[in-house]
Order: sequence, then structure tokens, then C-alpha cells
Amino acid sequence: MSVTFDPSLCVSCGACAAACPGTLIAAGDGAPARILYPGDCWGCASCLKACPARAVRLYLPPALGGRGGLLSYGTEGGRAVWRLERPGRDPVPFPWEPEGEGDY
Repeated sequence: MSVTFDPSLCVSCGACAAACPGTLIAAGDGAPARILYPGDCWGCASCLKACPARAVRLYLPPALGGRGGLLSYGTEGGRAVWRLERPGRDPVPFPWEPEGEGDY
């Protein structure tokens, strides 16, 4: 898996780079974020959740999103919303309530 950045949305804050556990993202200094080593991306989505501008999307493997499928993340009304975007189809939102997160 790998991520993509929309340079028109990126505010160059560096939040995605700070959140990446693999230190695979370069950001800041006024330049849009970019992934340094796409093949090493674990697909953990930490950068998606950290980005305040919704400039990061995660490529999905064919089994999850089909060809060209992207996963995005944002908040709406205080709720986390994951959105599946596929070419030629309407985006599919997945609202998520964090109840019980971390419970085992």
C-alpha cells in the first residue's frame, strides 16, 4: 500500500510526516508533502488521520478498493468519517463512532 498527497490541499504543516511510524514522508518548509519510499509504506493510515487539510489518501489493493481505489479520512460533526473513492463511482462514506476503542 502507499499514500498519495494532493498538493493543492496540502498546507505543508508536517503533521503527516510526524505521524508516520516509518519516517517515509517528507513535509514542511513550504513544500507539499511527499512520500519518500512508496514501496515501504505499511498502509497504517496514521498520516491520513493526522492531516488537518484532508490532503492524504491511501491507495487500496484491488481486493479492498478495486483498481484506483483510494481511502480518505476526515471528521464531520465531531465524528470520524472514512470515505472510499473509486473511479466512476460515487464516494462511499463509512461513519465511525469511537465507542469501545482499545477495549479487549
